[in-house]
Amino acid sequence: MVLEVNHLSIRVAVIGAGSWGTTVASLAAENTSTVLWARRTELADVMTRTRINPDYLGEFSLPESLQFTADMSLAVGGADVVVMAVPSHGFREVVAEVARFIRPSIPVVSLSKGLERSSLKRMSEVVADEIPGHPVAVLTGPNLAKEIMQGQPAAAVVSINDKVIADELQKIFSRPTLRVYTNPDIVGCEVAGVVKNVIAIASGMAAGMGFGDNTRATLITRGLAEMTRLGMAMGSDGYTFAGLAGMGDLIATCASTQSRNNTVGRRLGEGESITDILQSMTMVAEGVKSSPAVLDLARRYSVEMPITEQVVAVCHEGRSAADAVAQLMQRRRRSEIG
Repeated sequence: MVLEVNHLSIRVAVIGAGSWGTTVASLAAENTSTVLWARRTELADVMTRTRINPDYLGEFSLPESLQFTADMSLAVGGADVVVMAVPSHGFREVVAEVARFIRPSIPVVSLSKGLERSSLKRMSEVVADEIPGHPVAVLTGPNLAKEIMQGQPAAAVVSINDKVIADELQKIFSRPTLRVYTNPDIVGCEVAGVVKNVIAIASGMAAGMGFGDNTRATLITRGLAEMTRLGMAMGSDGYTFAGLAGMGDLIATCASTQSRNNTVGRRLGEGESITDILQSMTMVAEGVKSSPAVLDLARRYSVEMPITEQVVAVCHEGRSAADAVAQLMQRRRRSEIG
């Protein structure tokens, strides 16, 4: 399918009105006709009336051109591009609903950085299951929603193995303050997006325990090695992990207090229980849910991921953050390369 992005020439539907879905809808609305679907009618009505998403981005005014609805048929039925902005644990259910209304061959773009727990499938694979015959892309990178909404200079990457569609999606999401690059390696981009959330929990735990920049740099670097090993075992390009989807997103998520996964890790490092932390949060920390799936995927491909192992142990098996750090530091000596 060939897209042509002239103002209001194509219609974009963003499914999911969380912080990142709302941000991406705002970006697209500046370039072309865009509707944001919210699960709750009340939220769609409030956004229509006030031009604000009070649940996630209450301090930002949304574009006047952006439309809102809680009616899936209305959002998807006329769309030329469908953007999926729902968490991985509910992704398949929502995609199945989208499938009832989407027109043939319409591109689907995933924003979700997670794995399906039961199948270990990436979100692009879930889309292919539920809506076969549709091109699937991923939009990823170091993109903290509030900084993008503030117009701070940033970059993202759109990944799909179709140059024509990639180039047109690039136009839809680009803004003067957001450079969007293309990358055909969808496997690598998705693996990086999943694993960086797990490493961000580890980085947060170290910060919560009072450790400094050396520790964080070590976790980021060795975390990059873990995601690269897994991605390459799955057939992706090693260069992807040195780019925006890999190192870029990893640095942003591990360093920022805006990161939900980093925040979970910090609180774990300070001694809070994972149950109390999750009960207090209104937004999903994907790394908590994805970490066991990442570890299972690593075992499927015979890839060693020691940081991921310790995050799973802390988040799901009751191990303390201090014990997790000790386990990592006491591993056998080895070469950095290989």
